[in-house]
Amino acid sequence: MFNNYRHLFLILIVVLLASCGTKSDPTVLRWDRPASVGMDSERLALIDDLINEEIEAQNLPGAVLIVARKGAVVIRKAYGNAQVFPDTIPMTPGKIFDMASVTKPVATATSVMILVEQGRLRLMDPVTKFIPEFTPFINDNGHPADPIRLYHLLTHTSGLPPYTDVEALKTEFGSPCPDAVINTIATIEKQNPPGEHFAYSCLGFITLAEIVQRVSGMDIGEFSKVNIFGPLEMHSTMFNPPEEFLPRIAPTEVHDGVPLHGFVHDPLAQLLSGLSGNAGLFSSVDDMAIFAQLMLNGGIYKGIRILSPLTVKAMTTVYPGLEFAGRGLGWDVNSAYASNMGDIFPKSSYGHTGFTGTSVVIDPETETFIILLSNRVHMPRGGVIALRSKVANMVAGSIVEK
Repeated sequence: MFNNYRHLFLILIVVLLASCGTKSDPTVLRWDRPASVGMDSERLALIDDLINEEIEAQNLPGAVLIVARKGAVVIRKAYGNAQVFPDTIPMTPGKIFDMASVTKPVATATSVMILVEQGRLRLMDPVTKFIPEFTPFINDNGHPADPIRLYHLLTHTSGLPPYTDVEALKTEFGSPCPDAVINTIATIEKQNPPGEHFAYSCLGFITLAEIVQRVSGMDIGEFSKVNIFGPLEMHSTMFNPPEEFLPRIAPTEVHDGVPLHGFVHDPLAQLLSGLSGNAGLFSSVDDMAIFAQLMLNGGIYKGIRILSPLTVKAMTTVYPGLEFAGRGLGWDVNSAYASNMGDIFPKSSYGHTGFTGTSVVIDPETETFIILLSNRVHMPRGGVIALRSKVANMVAGSIVEK
């Protein structure tokens, strides 16, 4: 009998140690009830009706939502369909989405800041240090303005135009034509002196990815995999998903009855073979939740440190001297594009959206994040701008305890 008790005691010790081991890492997400983290479950439940109404109005085919607070996931749901043309395929929580411009902060800006932490880049470095042919803004007197620097690219204050003529590039150089894209951006006429005007520019982030490649020897897909997504075990996050991932990928725009499936939607990123700094990342809500919690944790998740706490703070705070832009280093803090953060979350919140229908909202003050992923471009007249803002307001309104 003594041996039986001893055996039970040893099992109890093992269970307790395992339990303590799980609880000892507060950086890892867990499942829990909304009430356990000060959220009202009845208020959160109203989100279902809102999203379903938007789906019925054909503003999007479906969506996947994950909401977490204080390290606890309180919502993880799929709504509607992943595909409606030419066939109907139900949405599932594990779907992978074309993240579009969410690529900018998650892959590109994070990669740049890793190189900054390693001493291989400085935010003050002029772009011409890495791309010598990169032309400056020319003042009215015919003289060049101050150099365009990396922090200008990260904050959309470089003077670069938002986009460029994709069809002209395809006509002259074919597709893909990565060298032609980079040369076009480098030599394109700059619209403003750097640091004086905010203009959201995909060209700036394409330039940043090119700099990552020239400095590290790895393209943005490889660098982000090796330094970010691989270490974090974000196995559903990648550029140019292999064929085996296609059944999990939500399709985007439909051309001639055939939906674009597993290849980047953004036209310039297509010219760059899907390896671009402005778009091209594919991911799931579960992987994006890991990244969002990493940011809330000050750059660490499950014992893996990707960024320092000071770097996270710098990335998610309006850059000094550029308050007019409302941008951090890759992240949107309070620019004109920040409607996805709603009207209630405090000024500490930050996030980003993607043209395809993706959105990330993170608020360190309330320790909350919202990942809302959709493929709204799959619908002929899809739109989710108001939906994103309303979901953020409903989540903020459900926080009833500190």
